[in-house]
Amino acid sequence: MTGIDLKGKKAVVTGGAQGIGAQICKELAACGAGVLINYRSSKAKAEALVQELKSLYEVEAYAVQADISKSEKVNELFAYADAHLGKVDILINNAGVENTSHVLDLEECEWDKIMGTNLKGAFLCSQQAGRRMQRNNGGVIINISSIHDTIPRKGLTHYCTSKAGLQMLSKCMAVELAEDNIRVVTVSPGAIETEMNKEEIAAFGVDKFNHWIPQGRIGCVADVAPVVAFLCSDLASYITGTNIYIDGGYSLSTIQYDPRPKRKEKS
Repeated sequence: MTGIDLKGKKAVVTGGAQGIGAQICKELAACGAGVLINYRSSKAKAEALVQELKSLYEVEAYAVQADISKSEKVNELFAYADAHLGKVDILINNAGVENTSHVLDLEECEWDKIMGTNLKGAFLCSQQAGRRMQRNNGGVIINISSIHDTIPRKGLTHYCTSKAGLQMLSKCMAVELAEDNIRVVTVSPGAIETEMNKEEIAAFGVDKFNHWIPQGRIGCVADVAPVVAFLCSDLASYITGTNIYIDGGYSLSTIQYDPRPKRKEKS
């Protein structure tokens, strides 16, 4: 991205092996940053991305498996960052999971799974990164949320709640960590097409999304990553505690579809 200089910076990107996370890794590397790609299950994709970043941008790149919902795994992830990156200037809390369920059928284990990655995981990673940034005289934490941090959606009570919590986590951290020169910003994408959700979008109907979104098109990962790179740079040095919506105006429209599964038979 023209004008963005992240040379000498070291970044940890959770959920960075595919989708928005992978594009963010590419953008940060293109701007000169070394990147540690965290993944949970996509080992082959993560390792292939490491080779791509090294080849194209000649930066440090590593891939580390860790379930960020578990504190001991987060500790191991950042110990690896210490040993290989040497420091952490940037944390991108991108890892996220979702599934659909009617609120009355939502099981406790599914609630815990969503909260564990989307909210608890972001907190644990931010705490580890923040301690390192504090010792290093500053840094940037970017939390990748969703327009559903403010807009409710049928079938995703647990997901929407986790993202709403993530937005408040960002604000609280921004207030507390400003004195340590650590900025915290939330980025909330709208409908963004990735390899993972292509079929779901097609099933709902691309034309419907194009009608619902004021700009008339579904977003792509390249709409998100450059904004993240900008927020990580000194050009955004006076931006903290806020939320950037990247949605083509979608959050200004009513969410009109219902992805819930059929209700279970009443006993």
